[in-house]
Amino acid sequence: MNIPDFCRRIVEAPWFTGFIITVIVFAGILVGMETSASLMAELGSTIEILNNIVLYIFVAEIVLKMTAAAPKPWRFFYDGWNVFDFLIVAVCFVPFGGGFAPVLRLFRLFRTLRLVSVIPRLQLIVSALLRCLPSMFYVSILLFLVFYIYAVAGTMLFGANDPVHFGGLWTSMLSLFRVVTLEDWTDVMYLQMFGSDVYEGYNQSIEGQTVVPKAQPFLGVFYFVSFVLVGTMIMLNLVIGVIINGMDEAQKEVADRRLHELLSQGGEGGDQIQREARIANLRKKVAELSEELEKLS
Repeated sequence: MNIPDFCRRIVEAPWFTGFIITVIVFAGILVGMETSASLMAELGSTIEILNNIVLYIFVAEIVLKMTAAAPKPWRFFYDGWNVFDFLIVAVCFVPFGGGFAPVLRLFRLFRTLRLVSVIPRLQLIVSALLRCLPSMFYVSILLFLVFYIYAVAGTMLFGANDPVHFGGLWTSMLSLFRVVTLEDWTDVMYLQMFGSDVYEGYNQSIEGQTVVPKAQPFLGVFYFVSFVLVGTMIMLNLVIGVIINGMDEAQKEVADRRLHELLSQGGEGGDQIQREARIANLRKKVAELSEELEKLS
């Protein structure tokens, strides 16, 4: 067995993946320990040594993966997750000193993000979220339009009665953000329903502001209930639908990539029996991915 094959067997072994995950979690714990002044005063040198050990373990992992890609080690960088890992490790070798020491600690914190590149399920979720960005942009535009329309209407309808929450356009939009998060939104609604002279729901002073109390029970209920239904329920379902669609596309991409890898392995040579065995294995993998896709749906 040559060296590239030996390295390939190591990096593809389940125990190796488990070991790297353990090291990443340990690196995250070390970064958390660095936030304690008492621990750094007592164990600062030990923590620094452990950080260096973790860093060189990551370097060894990258070397193994690049060697496994021989005789074309640059194929290591064909995978975006490998590039991500390489950059995080490489930045830790930048000689930050003096006032830039906190920057180094920040990059050490980023090492915990390597869990995403190591765990395939996390890769799938991140890929799905990235695929959702274009659709999320249009959902955000729609949400902004809903906020803008309700903010303008709220300023016109409730500005005189409640200048604290609806005294201006941007104040109204901020109040609507509070409402859409369901944070004490009923207090804002009751102010409009019963009037600011009857229901004192302010949590700040209104001195110096002109207030014209006006109770609008029906309009207040319709305005806020409709906004909560549109802004919270419908928009949330839209976001969930976009994410599920992204998950489906990511699942298909993973299946296609695996199919390409298996076919590539099959096309490199070997007799007919080996190819048939690979095709059977391929069908089994596709069936497993289909079952997982049905579960997610």
